[in-house]
Amino acid sequence: MKVTKYEHACLVVEENGERLVIDPGMLAKLPELENVVAVVVTHVHPDHLHLPNLQALVGASPGLTIFGSDEVIAELGELDVKKVSVENDMMTVGRFRLEFFGHDHAVIYQQVPCQNRGVLVNETLYYPGDSFTLPEKPVQDLAFPAAGPWCKVSEVADFITAVKPQRAFPTHDATLSEFGASVNYRYIQQAIEAGGGEFVQLKPGESLADA
Repeated sequence: MKVTKYEHACLVVEENGERLVIDPGMLAKLPELENVVAVVVTHVHPDHLHLPNLQALVGASPGLTIFGSDEVIAELGELDVKKVSVENDMMTVGRFRLEFFGHDHAVIYQQVPCQNRGVLVNETLYYPGDSFTLPEKPVQDLAFPAAGPWCKVSEVADFITAVKPQRAFPTHDATLSEFGASVNYRYIQQAIEAGGGEFVQLKPGESLADA
């Protein structure tokens, strides 16, 4: 399984020629992708759900399925594609086994509640969306949120310590300057390595091999 990071919070997972796209938000500059069997949208915020990106994916792979919360499905409107609402469910689509965790987005500031679904892919890669929801089982690779108005470094480190992945790489990083990332990642890397894991930093378009 190959995992490629794109801008901010978007991931593309490949397994034997099939693709899964996670959170193709408005900042994601995706190439033309074929053989996409599924898209997971963790929640409705535009840095995770961007209709033009979804329309392009559906146009290239009209048979794909979009998985998300009730709020996500409602936001898709008339988009002509199979839609499946999930909450703590387990689904199989193509070569991907998807297990969903959690209910709510982490609190920003007196916000209206927002649904959020973390996803575990093929019992290997875990991505919590905008939350610190735990996967409740061992994880090889963790795509962790690095920054945002709802998280701080100590919370990220505590989350990683609880998950204890073999490898971990940052996502949700668009709000970080180069200097800010270097400061945050120094502490986060310590938490990863204290648990026996490896810190990996991916630029947009770079991949985690053998996931």
